[in-house]
Amino acid sequence: MRRREFITLLGGAATWPLAARTQQSERVRRIGVLEGLTENDPERQARNAAFMQGLRQLGWIEGRNVRIEHRWSALDADRIRKYAAELLALAPEVILVTGSAALGPLLQATRTVPIVFTIVPDPVGAGFVDSLARPGGNATGFSQFEYGLGGKWLELLKEAVPSVTRVGVLREPGLTAAVAQFAALQAVAPSLRVELVPLNVRDAGDIERTVAAFARSPTDGLIVTSSPLTAVHRGSIVTVAARHKLPAVYFARYMVADGGLMSYGPDFVDQYRLAAGYVDRILKGEKPADLPVQVPTKYELVINLKTAKAFGIEVPPMLLARADEVIE
Repeated sequence: MRRREFITLLGGAATWPLAARTQQSERVRRIGVLEGLTENDPERQARNAAFMQGLRQLGWIEGRNVRIEHRWSALDADRIRKYAAELLALAPEVILVTGSAALGPLLQATRTVPIVFTIVPDPVGAGFVDSLARPGGNATGFSQFEYGLGGKWLELLKEAVPSVTRVGVLREPGLTAAVAQFAALQAVAPSLRVELVPLNVRDAGDIERTVAAFARSPTDGLIVTSSPLTAVHRGSIVTVAARHKLPAVYFARYMVADGGLMSYGPDFVDQYRLAAGYVDRILKGEKPADLPVQVPTKYELVINLKTAKAFGIEVPPMLLARADEVIE
């Protein structure tokens, strides 16, 4: 062996154990994730992909320096409590959680483990944080939207289908968000000459019966408000709306991607990308109490033109021109 090759080999042999020891000694951090939708839900997968991409861009690689424990609750109360306890037993350094239905029980279970939340309406009013600017506890994150958005849904429905005079408001009774969203709709209904009819659904079986009992005229329409039930069972809602040819406005894009007519709301997938930034900052030593809760700054209008044609609806060109996305 030549002398230069021997020295090179010797140097590499000396360096390799050091590199190996450095890699082996890199601390593996643990993140818990309590998600609201089911594991195979395409929307959940899109949100998770955005979160993972955000982590990778910040240098967190699963299996190398971070371990992520996922739980999928399908927004079932018993599962939420069970999985919250399971995640806390694993001693995570931060937990990412979706929605008020899961955040509430998680905060009851711990006031010390840092929590980053997404898609939570009115976190101050619910008592989850002290204020948006200074959350003050062990939780911070991203709020869902302003309740006044409900009025915009009704305006868009009336603009898309001017003949609509009677609108069913699909809601999950008992939720603070349901009351607030309905109040926002009531505020604008008189000026639009629209009669509102509350459609209360408490489980999946209520959806078909309630909507079928409501739909009786070509001048009927539907507003689908945000709730755990409407998110998980959106397929049933879209199907029954199509069966009765009820033009409907939904609170999220993914419901239009599933066949709904139109939606107006924030980009929930983007909240997961942003949440990765908060998780990164907490893992690096910052406290949730010092990280302000962020509110949506951009709302997107999505129209499913294929559904409109199936319903015999001619969407006004001006409305189509304002759409952020048109699904054909």
